[in-house]
Amino acid sequence: MSESGQVLRLGLPAGSLQEATADLFRRAGYKITYTNRSYYPAIDDPEIECVLIRAQEMARYVQDGVLDAGLTGYDWIIETKADVVEVAELVFSKVSRRPVRWVLAVPEDSPIQSVKDLEGKRIATEAVGITEQFLARHGVKAKVEFSWGATEVKPPRLADAIVEVTETGSSLRANNLRILEEVLVSTPRFIANRAAYQDPWKRQKIEDIVLMLKGAMAAEGKVSLMMNVPRNKLSQVVAILPALQKPTVADLSDPDWVAVITVCDESVVRQIIPRLKAAGAQGIVEQPITKLID
Repeated sequence: MSESGQVLRLGLPAGSLQEATADLFRRAGYKITYTNRSYYPAIDDPEIECVLIRAQEMARYVQDGVLDAGLTGYDWIIETKADVVEVAELVFSKVSRRPVRWVLAVPEDSPIQSVKDLEGKRIATEAVGITEQFLARHGVKAKVEFSWGATEVKPPRLADAIVEVTETGSSLRANNLRILEEVLVSTPRFIANRAAYQDPWKRQKIEDIVLMLKGAMAAEGKVSLMMNVPRNKLSQVVAILPALQKPTVADLSDPDWVAVITVCDESVVRQIIPRLKAAGAQGIVEQPITKLID
């Protein structure tokens, strides 16, 4: 319990995003520890109480006030029609930084070529609400059945089509399915209960957490470069630097030299350091960045 007695009840997604979430929080400065068979992870902030909840259920619990805030996918907010505050979009996933896509797919040899061809057909999916909303927008009536898993193997015997989530499409291709149309693009969202977000202390706590999470994500793949540069070589050195903003230039005790500090992608460092050296930079230091706050 915090000294103030205030605690933010925070839902963390269980399952595929569990470790990625813990890693993001670690990079943001929070240490989350999972224990076997416990749904209450420990966190090194006495003002936060964590609960592991399936992403599919998160928005409903936040809406109902069981949780003050949580992380879930935009898809599950839409699926449950939850009335929550979307505080921030956090683009991270278990495989890539790409958003996940819910797609309509049919067998490779299926005669179905468009959404209209699904009239009266059977569709299997975990996202029944999303699928029904999608069909309604296209004026199509079909039988949408909830799938408990292994949705890709159901066509053609158990379903004419499926609506399934994918990042790379590899699982669909492996099961001889072709994508007919994109149904919804989803990214992780940090959401809050509306009443909790009106509470000044909880709102500030939520916004502080989001600031640190976004700072950790912005710093991913970035490094800081520091170097000493002869003043008469400064323009040549600065021209080489692919800075996020203009580099910081500071005077040194020797009036003929300046210190230059900048932030750049780690992937370009090996190309530009030799060029910086050739342009006159000395004492070049590369340092990792854990957070980048605009």
